[in-house]
Amino acid sequence: MPHVILLGTLDTKLEEFRYLYDRLSLAASQSTKTPLKITLIDCGREPATDDRISITHEDLVAQHGDGTALTDLSRGDVIKYMTQCVKRCVSDLVKNENVHGILSAGGSGGSSLASAVMREAAPIGMPKLLVSTVASGDTSPLVGETDITMMYSVVDIAGSNQLLRNILNNAAAAMVGMANAYESLLQEEAQNADRTRMRVGVTMFGVTTPGVDKIRRHLEERHGAEVFVFHATGHGGRAMERLVQDQKLDAVIDLTTTEICDHLMGGNMSAGPERLEAALKAGIPNLISVGATDMVNFGPKVSVPSHYSDRQLLEHNPTVTLMRTTPEEAKKIAHFITNKIKTCAKDPSKVQVWLPKGGVSMIAVPGGPFADSTADEALFQALKDGLKGSGVEIVEDERDINDAGFAVDVAERLVELIRSLEHTTYNVGSV
Repeated sequence: MPHVILLGTLDTKLEEFRYLYDRLSLAASQSTKTPLKITLIDCGREPATDDRISITHEDLVAQHGDGTALTDLSRGDVIKYMTQCVKRCVSDLVKNENVHGILSAGGSGGSSLASAVMREAAPIGMPKLLVSTVASGDTSPLVGETDITMMYSVVDIAGSNQLLRNILNNAAAAMVGMANAYESLLQEEAQNADRTRMRVGVTMFGVTTPGVDKIRRHLEERHGAEVFVFHATGHGGRAMERLVQDQKLDAVIDLTTTEICDHLMGGNMSAGPERLEAALKAGIPNLISVGATDMVNFGPKVSVPSHYSDRQLLEHNPTVTLMRTTPEEAKKIAHFITNKIKTCAKDPSKVQVWLPKGGVSMIAVPGGPFADSTADEALFQALKDGLKGSGVEIVEDERDINDAGFAVDVAERLVELIRSLEHTTYNVGSV
């Protein structure tokens, strides 16, 4: 039986969630003939009363709060407090019961609460659908590095009209379909689980795609690995770190660390100050390289900050402008990497740093628009200096990062690290 959690701020949207609850039940009975378990959680600022409610406001606060009186809190603080209560509640449900989806609907406050719960209390892969009045704008604060599906409500989620009913009906039908599919997939995976396949995360950018593709094919075809490629756009790096923390990845080839450039120089694709930390702290096999560290990413050329107006810029396409990093910036990038390794590496013997001296990206090879041997050498030297005595192996290679031989050697070295693990059960095959 599929199980869907329905998160509702019922003090202001009880009518709408009654309708959503009933449409979930109807969609399940019409489409699959399979009963649907619905857990409706009242997570508004004040209690509501309805027979459909599974976890009341009072029970939620009593069991998952810290005794704070909500009457003493501002509206914003109440939302924060209730968010923490709901996260704890949903975490317990996910841990102790079979849950196959989370659905919610709301304005800015309700969307903030529901999305935080979906991001932090539910695993990636579990269906998460949020009908929101703010879904047509910048949804990155709501979605983050997760797989939340957003549906724009078009009208406010207030009262009952034909358009809103249509949208909520679509959301209910979509959630029933996703929950059924997710339940079936979990059952299939339980029957055919093969945890002898190593799961490898690899970071990629357009200018490192040939190298990553070669690594992926080599690991899949020669070693039977399951390879997860993450587009290093900020969210991609965070997603990989999240999956490492969730123990969904066994090893990492962090070939493309360009997000560090954006973090340090104010570009559009930063993955934040914690980049690199998850794999280092986990102590899993981890090969780090410097793919696309020749560039900082901005939007259209007119959006490049004025203090960078005299820099070397390249219009990658009408919406993306690249800025070449300087030798001084290269040193800052190297310092970030070496500092993370020295402060976070649980097992330095499982970490290697690979330096493709023939070019760190497709456009930084000799003759390319971002070719700059001075900046590259500053990066390489600062990395070598910063890692002296760290126990981390540095591999200097004269080939560029997209060279097929370089890619194969990187992949093979990762396999060697995996084979060196004590008690390894991974079937990594042979070349």
